[in-house]
Amino acid sequence: MVQATPAFDGHHPPEQGLIDDCVHCGFCLPTCPTYVLWGEEMDSPRGRIYLMEVGRHGEPMNAEMVRHFDQCLGCMACVTACPSGVQYDKLIEATRQQVERRWPRDRADRAFRAMLFRLFPYPARLRLLRGPLRLYQRLRVGALLRGAHLLPGRLAAMERLLPDIGKAEPLPGRTPAAGERRRRVGILTGCIQRVFFPGVNAATARVLAADGCEVAAPSGQGCCGALSLHAGREAEAQAFARAVIDTFERAGVDAVVVNAAGCGSAMKGYGHLLRDDPAWAERARAFSAKVRDLSELLDELGPVAERHPLPLAVAYHDACHLAHAQGIRAQPRRQLATVPGLELREIAESEICCGSAGIYNLLEPEPARELGERKARNLLATGAQVLVTANPGCLLQLRSSLERMGERLPMVHVAELLDASIRGLGPEALGVRAGDDQRV
Repeated sequence: MVQATPAFDGHHPPEQGLIDDCVHCGFCLPTCPTYVLWGEEMDSPRGRIYLMEVGRHGEPMNAEMVRHFDQCLGCMACVTACPSGVQYDKLIEATRQQVERRWPRDRADRAFRAMLFRLFPYPARLRLLRGPLRLYQRLRVGALLRGAHLLPGRLAAMERLLPDIGKAEPLPGRTPAAGERRRRVGILTGCIQRVFFPGVNAATARVLAADGCEVAAPSGQGCCGALSLHAGREAEAQAFARAVIDTFERAGVDAVVVNAAGCGSAMKGYGHLLRDDPAWAERARAFSAKVRDLSELLDELGPVAERHPLPLAVAYHDACHLAHAQGIRAQPRRQLATVPGLELREIAESEICCGSAGIYNLLEPEPARELGERKARNLLATGAQVLVTANPGCLLQLRSSLERMGERLPMVHVAELLDASIRGLGPEALGVRAGDDQRV
């Protein structure tokens, strides 16, 4: 009789000690997006931890088990909610690496994932798409395809999430500090951020410079590896991490500033990612200690540049990999509070993911759509004139959700709002039209 192959191999399976930390209390359930949607125990954190447990004890990996792991958004709301300090982030990361190495996905799934990972982590490849996509949007091809229902689910989701292709805004290699230099910082320009949200990077550099930072944007920097890491592609993520560490070490900066929540979360975990590599483990830990989210660094420094009034009601959306994975919630709100005339409105169910979750909204479009519309309804209920967040994926997800609902709301990154205030620009610079009233 042939014995079934256990679910996990010996290379960093989910750790038994971390599994044992879970006391199955259920505090995570109301914050888990998939449990909130379906009420299915195996689609909750404690249910998935149970599956990890049985996998460690010899249960073979099967399609049902993999499906429950795949349906996890990796939002880490359960980490925030857990009174026992369960490190679910490390557990799901280890499990996904096992799945990607050991589970034979079907041909269509493999092809779609391969397409994403041959494109998204490579800014030069993304840049080649700018021209064709601008033409595509000007000719309104997307509306025709959507109207005729010609795209299958995953491609339709990708099409709906396309960002508006605006003008390129190259970031200089060095931006001098305004006045006395307080820090020399490097900025991660990112992949999708660099190509499709160049204005966010430009605003980030201007805000940092205005508050006394010399800003270096090292040329040749590539992907940070966040998408690969969160999808279980360990070796790929490690290669990206080594290249990023090397780039910023050579730049000689005091801190590395990140303006995308998922990237910052991954970079702060490089020490864990490269823990087995004796040549890189210590370098990775030292690098991660220098990583700061934009709002986190600005909060440490304190404002120097004058903030001019922006009489707006804004809703701040907590990106999951900022609030839950990095524990950064108060800092962006404090930064927004430095803007005179700004009224901050909180979004109900702020702990529940919007459904973006890296590439989750492409791989699992239906639950992502439900979560996006749930978040959009809560956002509209605030009556805010502008949505502010700290992650490009969230901006695209919520814009798409609002469009499906026939609604419109200007959306900006924290950096763009602070930049507008420092430069003395009016609400129209943030997309608020003259005469627009608050919703409530």
